[in-house]
Order: sequence, then structure tokens, then C-alpha cells
Amino acid sequence: MALAVGDRAPMFTTKDTQGTTISLADFGGKTVILYFYPKDDTPGCTKESCSFRDHYGAYREKDLVVLGVSADDVSSHQQFSQKFNLPFPLLADPDGSIIRAYDVQRPGYDQPLASRVTYVIGGDGVILRVYDSVQTETHATDILADLGL
Repeated sequence: MALAVGDRAPMFTTKDTQGTTISLADFGGKTVILYFYPKDDTPGCTKESCSFRDHYGAYREKDLVVLGVSADDVSSHQQFSQKFNLPFPLLADPDGSIIRAYDVQRPGYDQPLASRVTYVIGGDGVILRVYDSVQTETHATDILADLGL
């Protein structure tokens, strides 16, 4: 079962698209959009990521942080990000530790594979919204609308 609104978001430290160490704690005081997706460069994941890319300016205007997470490694994230000009970090979780901490492991898979779930995490580290039913093409605008932005 995915984490719920009001739960404290699990802290994590991992590598981002550039191989830089990044932690959730780095964004204290800011609202973070943490979206989990199954795999780089697949049709649904590409649509979802490009939805965030296409509306990234609106997120930046409101000082919202966008972070994508999958079990892919840094090299895969670099290729995916470059191919689609993604302006936000993708977080590598090849051992599945973040996927498990956020309870979004896809059932029936031995290897880490995230379900398509998004958490909106407040600046205080508390989960404000959970999206576990996502329309990949409109996900970014759906979140903005829900947040009244």
C-alpha cells in the first residue's frame, strides 16, 4: 500500500542524472513533486516525463521541485534525459531502496520496478497528495490544477 497523505516522506540519498549525490533533505522548505515511473524511454514513461518537461516553467515559477525516480541507473537516466531534453533531475534507484521506502514496488517483479505513483511532499517533509492513478499525457497539468496553480 502506498504511503498516505499526512505521512512523513521517507528520506533518501541517491545519484541524479548527472551522477551528483542528491537527498530529499536538499529541498527542505520547498514543495517536491516526486514521481515514480517504471522505465526510461518507454512509451508511457516518456509521455509522463515530457508532460513535466512541457510544463516545467509553471513548476519553476511556483518554486516547485520536480524529481523523477525509476530503478534505471545514472547512464540510462542521462540518455533518456538528453534524448527528451528533460530539465529536471531523474533519480537512480537500481537497488530499489527508494521504491521500497515509498511502497511503490510493482507486484510480481523480482527486480525493482516502480509503479506509476506521484507524491507531492510539502516543505516540512509531509506528504500532501498521492497520485496512484495517472494519465501520463496530462499528469503535470493535473497536478498544477489540483494545487490551484
